[in-house]
Amino acid sequence: MRRSTSAAAAAVVLAGLITAAAPAAAATDAKCTPKIQVLGSIGDESYTRDTNQSQGVFDFGANGLAVGVSGHKPVYWTGTTVHRVPLADPNASGRVLAVNAHGLMVGVLHGSGVHTLFTYQVGAAAITPLPDGYAYDVEADVNDAGYVVARSDSGPGAVWKDGRKVRELAVPADAGPGTRITMVTGINNRGDILGMATQDYEVPETGAHLEGTHPVLWPGDGSAARLLAPSMNDSYVQDLDESGRIVGYDWSGPWYEYRTWVWEPPLDGPGTSPGGLSSHPYATFEAISPTTNLSVGTAKFHPDEMTLPDQALLRAGSGPVKALPRLAAGQASMADAVSDADRVGGAAVNAKGKLKPVIWTCATKQAYNPGS
Repeated sequence: MRRSTSAAAAAVVLAGLITAAAPAAAATDAKCTPKIQVLGSIGDESYTRDTNQSQGVFDFGANGLAVGVSGHKPVYWTGTTVHRVPLADPNASGRVLAVNAHGLMVGVLHGSGVHTLFTYQVGAAAITPLPDGYAYDVEADVNDAGYVVARSDSGPGAVWKDGRKVRELAVPADAGPGTRITMVTGINNRGDILGMATQDYEVPETGAHLEGTHPVLWPGDGSAARLLAPSMNDSYVQDLDESGRIVGYDWSGPWYEYRTWVWEPPLDGPGTSPGGLSSHPYATFEAISPTTNLSVGTAKFHPDEMTLPDQALLRAGSGPVKALPRLAAGQASMADAVSDADRVGGAAVNAKGKLKPVIWTCATKQAYNPGS
């Protein structure tokens, strides 16, 4: 099913088609009421402090559409009503990771030893599995032109359109030996694609071990892939906006010591950290709004030093990082999605200890400094 066009030609075609689709105007809601909106849910509502969360909102579409996971199943919401993505295997688990302005979703499915990357259009009778899709990362994205990006099962990153793989994403030419693409995390409407490359190489002559993780950008104009300057330790890039601004986090240790990180256009430097919450030592950025420079994520403690539960956070523009209110006192929360309409999606534990998918409406009006 792979097209016969060369990678270079596909890049040019891809760039032209995507650039022609201008980003939608930022949505606003002057009458929005600041609140934590609890969405409908199904199945398991247990909370565990790992990436396999049972409930949560991961992205926003148009007209009140949201997508994510509920009861470990891929779902979407219209308003607060939850809808299952139709699956041939009702026992399969998975999640919807992203949705574009036209209701095209991309997600991952796990079941019977099979890991599948898929798309689903609102109203369709079934999902569309993507050939050579790699669903173990639980990372993928789709833009408004319908281009899906993720890592491929055969190794490199890839781009799919209309159910077919149309391009493979090469390792940047200036990457060192032993470098491979380890994750593809985002695409914006001008076609810029974001991912990560990891080097793991032992120099035969000296025995020196070269290792590290770098952000990678495949520009939407079809120019050569760029290996961006990493953060202080290893970089975990999560999202990019329409201007090319990138958010993610720096990490060290056994994947627990997180620090928020931002790379500003023209992406010539190593980026900077705006910090986190005064109440927590570590923090991540998981998403950025398309045009309003609103970043969200989660403040954390090391699991062996859990002074406070995780807490959803927000940063508006160049200001400080602030906390979003918890659904229940002393219970965990996390943020994974944000829109231009000041809506933040994620999950939060209620007073009964159940994890619920939630949306913070008028989120910037709810954000606060935990030290105040």
